[in-house]
Amino acid sequence: MRSKPYVLRPLLLGALLATLVSLVSLVLPGAAPRAAAAENGEWAVYPAAAKLGSRPYFYLSVDPGTSLTERVTVTNKTAAPLTFRLYGADAYNTDRDGGFAIRTQTEKQTGAGAWIKPRQTRVTVPPRSAVTVPYTLTVPADADPGDHPGALVALDERISAGGQGSVAVGVQRAVGARVYLRVNGPTVPALAVEDVTLDQDRPLVPGTGASSALVSYTLHNRGNVTLNPKVVLKAEGLFGRTLLDRDLAKVPSELLPRQKIRLTERWNGSPQFDWGDVTLTASAKNVKETGTVSFTALPWLAGGILLIATVTGFFGLRMRRRRALDEA
Repeated sequence: MRSKPYVLRPLLLGALLATLVSLVSLVLPGAAPRAAAAENGEWAVYPAAAKLGSRPYFYLSVDPGTSLTERVTVTNKTAAPLTFRLYGADAYNTDRDGGFAIRTQTEKQTGAGAWIKPRQTRVTVPPRSAVTVPYTLTVPADADPGDHPGALVALDERISAGGQGSVAVGVQRAVGARVYLRVNGPTVPALAVEDVTLDQDRPLVPGTGASSALVSYTLHNRGNVTLNPKVVLKAEGLFGRTLLDRDLAKVPSELLPRQKIRLTERWNGSPQFDWGDVTLTASAKNVKETGTVSFTALPWLAGGILLIATVTGFFGLRMRRRRALDEA
């Protein structure tokens, strides 16, 4: 989980307190999560189990209109007592790279974050100790079927100073144990590749410098289940020649339901004089979709010369025809 702004308040005269929440969680992309609790070195949050990390995340399946009780353990690894605020939070994909992130306590929760209610919302954990807190997850009768990912978060009440210069920055940290919740009912996987664009950077005269292109696209999970997408970038030039065929690495390992992210891929060595299509093929379990954009690699200088030659040829042909008619 990523660091993000949490709250703003005055700290010093002429300065601001920016509170950041650091939400820590580990996942192996494309595989099952390894047995490790969500932690930051000072405290850990994980489902109650026989030992730390033996059950790293909550995997829950619930019918609409029903509830269940679970338990979360918060472990203090420091030599002093720590006090935390416990709350449920919805998960989402970050705009920056599609990483797994969660809503802050002040943001509106509409899914798992709204349905999770810890028995204690404030807990003090003694040094080198652990406290287990029950919580209830109640799913409304009209809840949409499918995945509703979230987290159960332990927010440290301490605010530590940070920042440099004229702006003082306070940092407040949190650790969240992921909750992979599925509301039983029909599941509909759906994926889309939208708004594919190509920005080219070519030398004025072909062959006098390097060229590249930036391929941008939106990956959209339009269904109600979490997807583990793979994306292939392929470019074809004149006469169907393959210019590029690449599996993309900068794709989120988990694209959450109803989430969309804007991604880019740099194509070094793109053609300087060619035309064709760039196609992105996104696939996940039971789904496969494509998005395409056409391109023309025609340098301005060469294009200008071609345009002038075309116009000159056109007018020359007209003049020759007119002279032929006059002579006749």
